[in-house]
Amino acid sequence: MLELFGSGLVTVWLNMAGVQVNPLEALETLTWQSTPGVVVLPDPNPVGKNTVQKYLQGLVKTKLIDPKLTQNQGIWMQSGPMLMANHQGKIPVPSASLTKIATSLVAFKTFGPNYQFETLIGTTGKIKNGVLLGDLIVQGGGDPLLVWEEAIVIGNSLNKMGIKQVKGNLVVIGNLAMNFQRNPVLAGQLFQQALDSSRWNRNITLQYSRMAKGTPKPKVKIMGQIKTQGRASQKTTLLLRHRSLPMKRLIREMNVFSNNDMAQMLAEAVGGADVLQTRAAQLARVPKSEIQLINGSGLGLENRISPRAACAMLMALQKEALAHNLNLADLFPTSGFDRRGTIMYGRNLPKSTVMKTGTLNTVSALAGVLPTRDRGLVWFAIVNRGHRISAFRSQQDKLLNTLVKQLKVASTTPAAITPHAETKAVPKLGAVSRNEIVSGG
Repeated sequence: MLELFGSGLVTVWLNMAGVQVNPLEALETLTWQSTPGVVVLPDPNPVGKNTVQKYLQGLVKTKLIDPKLTQNQGIWMQSGPMLMANHQGKIPVPSASLTKIATSLVAFKTFGPNYQFETLIGTTGKIKNGVLLGDLIVQGGGDPLLVWEEAIVIGNSLNKMGIKQVKGNLVVIGNLAMNFQRNPVLAGQLFQQALDSSRWNRNITLQYSRMAKGTPKPKVKIMGQIKTQGRASQKTTLLLRHRSLPMKRLIREMNVFSNNDMAQMLAEAVGGADVLQTRAAQLARVPKSEIQLINGSGLGLENRISPRAACAMLMALQKEALAHNLNLADLFPTSGFDRRGTIMYGRNLPKSTVMKTGTLNTVSALAGVLPTRDRGLVWFAIVNRGHRISAFRSQQDKLLNTLVKQLKVASTTPAAITPHAETKAVPKLGAVSRNEIVSGG
């Protein structure tokens, strides 16, 4: 969500919203602001405001909240530059995994959609008769989705290079996270286990069974210990370069499964929580006070985001994605399109709603965008405080369905929030094409 500095930008907003308003007329009615934030037009249609008022009354009536504590519930709704509803929408509140919207926005902007993390495999020795006479060195590059399937194809590539046994140690360098385990020694142990199929457990075998038919089982036995090291020796020979899934797929997987470990690793990759909150506020053009973060995942009540800022970040990310011929639905789950993941389970959201949920013991949050006939794309963020999480979720879904009923169902899903076939498909973990053999040792 951006400040409106010219009629061209207004036009972009209105087109994104699917609302036919003359941009010059819109500019004449704007109140200019010198401070960061959002300049919005009041929506002449009271549907949004009335629907939210009835929603809050329903929370009180069903005793989900105390009538004196309605201020603990935050809601913001808008269509392009038109504000449809605002209840405590500018106040930062614990928003749980809505924090991943900030992580997604800053990671996408920082790295771009096609960036790939690299895991480097090297050695200090030579290969002789299937034996690596030296250490095997794995240098992590921050890949947040280095899982069993990825390590298996690395092992197969090492076999292809003639390595079946390592006489030395497995040396871990850099930022290696194996199966989301970030302790370097433990990550090294898991990596070692993946390379040697004779040591597989049922979990690894299950993941292997889902890989491409005919995928070999790696046989790389490491005879030494797991060691850690600050940096690679000058005598190290690079054997193999393994590239992660591209950033757009990593962000999508993080959001579909609301994976906290991936979120934290991506947050650290952009510079940590302080950089994350500052950059997110800049990109969304909202006051810094409305995005307060201690991590990239949303774990902890100290992560606070205003409903307005949540919408602003989603709109900013949509803008960034469109510049790369992508859209928000390529980065977040969409009702009616996605069957995978955890955040769709038990939800009854309007079709084509692109969204992100957030849950803590006392927080139930939902933010996203949905298409309507009369108001185009409606951007929304709802943050409830209280212990009855499942009941809050049900009421959130009811609120959005009521809103769509009032504004009429869109005849088709707009292209602006239709996921592309490439990103909608299940990612190919363990793709040999992402391995590059550099040297034979």
